[in-house]
Amino acid sequence: MNGKSSNRILLVLFLGVLMGALDIAIVAPALPSIKLYFGVGDRILAWTFSIYVLFNLIGTPLMAKLSDKYGRRSLYILDVVLFAVGSLVVALSPQKGFGVLLAGRALQGFGAGGIFPVASAVIGDTFPPEKRGRALGSIGAVFGLAFIVGPILGGVILSIAKWQWMFIINLPIAMVVILMGWKLLPSVQLKTNQRFDWAGLVVLSVLLASLAYGLNQIDTQHFFSSLVSLSVLPFLLLGVLLLFVLPGIERKAVDPIINLNLLIGRQTKLASLLSAGAGLGESGLVFIPALAVAALPTIINTQNSSYMLMPMVLAMAVGSPLVGRLMDKFGSKVMVFAGTLLLAVGMMMLSSSWISANLIGFILSAAVIGLGLSSLLGAPMRYIMLNEASAENRTSAQGLISLSTSIGQLTSSALIGAVAASVGGGVAGYSAAYRVVGIVAVVMVILTLGLKNHQQEISTVKNNQQTTEVEA
Repeated sequence: MNGKSSNRILLVLFLGVLMGALDIAIVAPALPSIKLYFGVGDRILAWTFSIYVLFNLIGTPLMAKLSDKYGRRSLYILDVVLFAVGSLVVALSPQKGFGVLLAGRALQGFGAGGIFPVASAVIGDTFPPEKRGRALGSIGAVFGLAFIVGPILGGVILSIAKWQWMFIINLPIAMVVILMGWKLLPSVQLKTNQRFDWAGLVVLSVLLASLAYGLNQIDTQHFFSSLVSLSVLPFLLLGVLLLFVLPGIERKAVDPIINLNLLIGRQTKLASLLSAGAGLGESGLVFIPALAVAALPTIINTQNSSYMLMPMVLAMAVGSPLVGRLMDKFGSKVMVFAGTLLLAVGMMMLSSSWISANLIGFILSAAVIGLGLSSLLGAPMRYIMLNEASAENRTSAQGLISLSTSIGQLTSSALIGAVAASVGGGVAGYSAAYRVVGIVAVVMVILTLGLKNHQQEISTVKNNQQTTEVEA
């Protein structure tokens, strides 16, 4: 394959992944307008994000496995079609049909769940080993680009058109990706006899949905009485029960959804927990525009609220490459400790009604949170997993980090919606919600103390290299 053909294939993959990634970031500025249009409360509004993440989790392992069986091109195009149809359903949702919007978001998430893993597999199939790293890096960088471009693009669209156009814009992009994909992507069908872990997928999906719904229905003002209500207790109990059922299923699976061997070591357990906490903090940012509208009504409205995400985005853009360089010098423990501490401080600042009602204080809080997340969503967590996992489990280890982050995102959106609604919404509701996230971040700071220091990490890397050389 010549350079021109590989660049065209990479462009198709890049556009598809960008389209899916943008719909995570771009929905944040739309939330105030969606809330006003449908007349829903904060608790229900949170499902705009939660249901996307949930079905994204379901779609990722399923589509990856189906692409092994039926070919990359067919599944990549199918994923893009599902995403486009979901976008159309969201855009055409009637004013009294918030359930229709949620169905569209679920379809979007399901399709988007397969776009990135199938794109990664196409790169593995078509690019020579010496070019795969750069190609995968280009695709992976899309997520960072989406979080920078998404809020700005959302703000621009909302300033000139209705919120529905934030989803309609996906349709022409999807059409271009479908036509180019059909023409350029390889149509090779792979042979695989491994049985898909259907039982694990179903149990994990029901587990996450039950916990997310149960958390979303908790009334924090009447915590204990709501905890034993029929709208909360059965769902939380089901989720907890399935937590004990899932390991037994995964141990028997030939190709498990979750590789339990990765969770034996203390470092991988801590990295997974910290990644879930990072996902919790990250998805909490989706509600920053809604808080800005409530806290700064004379300055911020639904059309310009998305720009309040810019301090956080710019801080992440500066912090992420800086963290990568500093990690080589100080190790991952120092960087993760600093990140969790900054996240805790930023969330507590944002939870103060005095600070959030002040434009300078709001901007400063968002910037501190962005710096914190740049240490948690970037290289350090994946570096820890890379060091601790054996060579044959490295791909599964990176997948576990993604899964843990998504679980945190799903939990956060449900939790923030529940807390905000319980306290009455508005400034008081979101302030209370961000205070809860801040408390979680404090727990994360404590967890980082159990990570290996820089010298221990260097020793682990050397031991792994020696083991690999001996096995070779």
